[in-house]
Amino acid sequence: MATTRIGLDQLPPAARAAVEEHTGLLLTVEEVPEGFNSEIAARVTSATGTWHIKGLRTDHPRAWTQRREAAVAPFLTGLAPALLWHVETDGWDLLGFEGLTGHHADYAPDSSDLPEVASVLRRLGETLCPGIELRRAEQRLERYAAHPDDLRFFAGTHLLHTDLNNTNVLVDDDAPAGDRARLVDWAWVTRGAAWLDAGYWVVWLIASGHTPASAERWAAKIPSWHIAPAEGITAFAAAGANLWSEISTADPDPWTRRLATAATTWHVHRQ
Repeated sequence: MATTRIGLDQLPPAARAAVEEHTGLLLTVEEVPEGFNSEIAARVTSATGTWHIKGLRTDHPRAWTQRREAAVAPFLTGLAPALLWHVETDGWDLLGFEGLTGHHADYAPDSSDLPEVASVLRRLGETLCPGIELRRAEQRLERYAAHPDDLRFFAGTHLLHTDLNNTNVLVDDDAPAGDRARLVDWAWVTRGAAWLDAGYWVVWLIASGHTPASAERWAAKIPSWHIAPAEGITAFAAAGANLWSEISTADPDPWTRRLATAATTWHVHRQ
């Protein structure tokens, strides 16, 4: 469920001052509608630069996601915006990322962004998973697997993003081809089987108008997809259908219903 959003101007004075120690006096503040996990999400500018700020109260149930993003950020060069500062003060945990330019990826079947998304997922697959505390894929999917034995397919040692919402992919058309996409919002970073991010992408592709076969052809652009056991992919599709059914029942927004329909469509296709 989405977290209630507040404006940066509603931060306690000490927290706002801590931000401006890094940025200087803020000249513009643009609240960002995307990003369901944050209470604070804004693009800000000062005389010295541009930043994307996200934050949660330190007593928020998901405050751990802020610390997890801060821990993984140094290992994401070329994959994600750089984390430039992290402050925790006056009851708030705040992250300051470089302010990237670009547009949210378009996942439509004819989109020119699709090769760039595949490229960044390939680069992620080549990135070593750091030795930091991360949630495990089999742990996250335990409640949703059709059979307990299916969890073995999801276990692994690879670094995963797991939230392939198209708003979490920024594409800079002015960057060199093949290096235009960056993944943002690493709140649900996970350790697991290398092919799982391609599987998460499949559901979002179907929700964006792809057939299951078309979505799987794009997943096949990721090398790890070819080492995934067919029964493991089918098990993941089943778990995804159960997961999105639960989400859409608890929070029946149009977008959650769209994802639940997509996940069910893929599950039926795999069967």
